[in-house]
Amino acid sequence: MKLLLIRHGATPGNLEKRYVGRTDESLTQESLEKLRKEAERIRELSGIPLAVVTSPMKRCLETAEALFPEHIYREVPRFQVEGLSECDFGKFEYKNYLELSGNAEYQHFIDTMGAEGFPDGESTETFKARTVNAFREILARLFRDIEDSDKTLVFVVHGGTIMAVMEALAEERKSYYDWQVGNGEGIFGEIEAPDGRIDQVRFLWKSFEKG
Repeated sequence: MKLLLIRHGATPGNLEKRYVGRTDESLTQESLEKLRKEAERIRELSGIPLAVVTSPMKRCLETAEALFPEHIYREVPRFQVEGLSECDFGKFEYKNYLELSGNAEYQHFIDTMGAEGFPDGESTETFKARTVNAFREILARLFRDIEDSDKTLVFVVHGGTIMAVMEALAEERKSYYDWQVGNGEGIFGEIEAPDGRIDQVRFLWKSFEKG
């Protein structure tokens, strides 16, 4: 089975380089328009998906609808998985570097490379475990019902979610931050076993948001 991981399109907070975690904001109109222009190319790659799995956040739902509209893909199952949501950034939520400059907690976070997690939010390790476990669970559930192994399972989620899944499960061993993708970018690969192992991973698009 093929796997397509897509990061949601850009939100206002993304454009302002903010920590956008639990803030449930919509995509910008420009981002929506760009996604819709790229939709046909993405659909040619994916074919009719086995399923479309998303985080329940607006930015993921809107991206999924722009690329795989429900009125076209009525028969494709859709799943919203809470465990795939973005990290809880705690006190840093919806703030950017300039607003946090001079903040002692933020400086400590930078100095320790986030090892102790976000103040009043999630630790990086807790976030990784949550998202990878959620990915494994939905993958195992769908594997039980697969009839066509050539179909593509589409995930429309968050950048951090993709980074966590790829670090944990990709055959190519790379660090968490090495798997960063921009808004609207994606990674394409294949899954050969129900434990979520991903192989033959390659970057799918340089960036269909910025192209």
